[in-house]
Amino acid sequence: MHRASTAAFLLGLAVTSAVARAEEALSLEGKIPLPGVAGRIDHMAVDLDRRRLLVAALGNGSLEVVDLASGRRIKQITGLREPQGVGYAQKPDFVAVASAGDGSLRFFRGEGLAPAGSLALGSDADNVRINQRTGNVIVGYGSGGLAVIDPEKRSKIVDIKLAAHPESFQLDPMSGRVFVNVPDAGHIAVVDLAAAKQVASWPVPDRRANFPLAIDGSGTTVATVFRHPARLVLLDTRTGAVTQQLETCGDADDVFFDTKRRRIYVSCGAGAVDVFQSEASGYRPSARVETSSGARTSLFVPELDRLYVAARAGLLGSDAAILVFRPLP
Repeated sequence: MHRASTAAFLLGLAVTSAVARAEEALSLEGKIPLPGVAGRIDHMAVDLDRRRLLVAALGNGSLEVVDLASGRRIKQITGLREPQGVGYAQKPDFVAVASAGDGSLRFFRGEGLAPAGSLALGSDADNVRINQRTGNVIVGYGSGGLAVIDPEKRSKIVDIKLAAHPESFQLDPMSGRVFVNVPDAGHIAVVDLAAAKQVASWPVPDRRANFPLAIDGSGTTVATVFRHPARLVLLDTRTGAVTQQLETCGDADDVFFDTKRRRIYVSCGAGAVDVFQSEASGYRPSARVETSSGARTSLFVPELDRLYVAARAGLLGSDAAILVFRPLP
C-alpha cells in the first residue's frame, strides 16, 4: 500500500475508534431548545420531584425552567443581573439564584416560582450550594468569601473569609469540610464549616485557573480541573496530596463523578465532554464526546442517570439548548 494511502487508512481507523469510544461512553438522547436565550449559560440545578432543570442564563439575565419529562422550557424568570449560580432545596421547597451583576441572592417558591425575598451580598455572587444537614444556603461571592445563609430568615449567619474570589466549591457531608477552588490565590482552600474558617490551602505547582471541582462518593478524592494547562487533577482529601494528573479538554467549567460507572465527566468550552474511566491503576482517558463551542457548564444527575450540557446560541442562528446525554452502558 502506498505510504499516503497507509497514513489515510490509519487515520480513518483512529477516527472510527474515537467515535466508537465516545458512543460507548455517552449517547446524545435529545436536545431541549431554549429559544431567545442569548449569551453565556452558567450553572444548573435540578428539582427532582417536579423533574425540572433550573438553568442560570447569565448572558440573558434569566432563569430558564425546563420540564425534563416533556423536554421543553415551561417558564422564564427575567430581570436578573448576570445569574451565575442556582440551588434547589426540597425542604422548605425553594430555589435560590445568585447574580454577579448586583451581588444578590434571590429566593423563589418551588411550586409556582413566585418571588420569595432576596439578600444583598455585596458583589459577584456566584456558586450556590445547599447544606443538606442544616438546610442553609452557602454562596461564594465577592473578593473572597463564603456566605452561610438562613433561608427562612433570608439572613446571613456567618461569613467565611478566603484569600480571593471562590469558584466551584463542594461540601463533604461526612467530614463537614468544604473544598473551594480559589484560582486567583493559586490554591484549593479547605474550610471547616463548623468552625467557620479556612483550615488549609492546597497549591498545585505549575497549574493555574482551577474552576470546576467535585468530591467522589466515598469522600476520599477531590477532582479539580485547571485551564492552564488543561489538566484534571485528583487529590487525597485527607492530606491534599496529588494522586493523579491527566490531560483534558480546554476551558473546563464543570466536573462530576459517576459513582455507578466509576467515571469522571469534564465539560469544556472547547466543545467537548471528556470521560475518564477508573481502573486498578487509577483513572485513564476513555472518550471525548463532541458538544458545541462554549458549552462549558453541565450537570450530572445520578438519580436520573443523565448528563445535561448547556449549549449557548450559535453564531449562525442556532438556538441555545440543553444537550441530554445518557451514559452507557
